[in-house]
Amino acid sequence: MNTFKHRDLASGRWWRMTLAEQMGNVGSEVGRALRWRGENPRLARGAAERALELFDLTLADPRHRACVARLREIARAREVCVDFLFESNTYNSTAASLQRYFDAFAMAAARTRGRA
Repeated sequence: MNTFKHRDLASGRWWRMTLAEQMGNVGSEVGRALRWRGENPRLARGAAERALELFDLTLADPRHRACVARLREIARAREVCVDFLFESNTYNSTAASLQRYFDAFAMAAARTRGRA
C-alpha cells in the first residue's frame, strides 16, 4: 500500500483542482527543494519527493488521459525536475528556469480564482 505524504490530496481532493492549480502546487514543492538545496539537503530531498508525489497524482488524474499532449508535458516536466534535482542535469536546466515554468501555472491558477 502506498504511503502518501499528501494524504488529503491523494484521497481525491487533488483531482478536483484545475491543471494550473495542480502544477502550481507541484511548483511550490519544487521551489522549496530549490531553496533548501544548498542549506539543508534533507529538507530539499523531502520537498523534491513531495513534488514527485504530486506529479504522479497529476499524471494519474483521469481528466488528463484524454489529452496525450498534456500527459506528455506533465511527464516531461517531471523528468526535467528529476534530472535537475537528483541526477546530472542533462537538460541544462537552472533553478530560475524551473521556477519560471511553475510560476506561470501558479499565476494562471490565481487569475482563475480572481486573485491576480
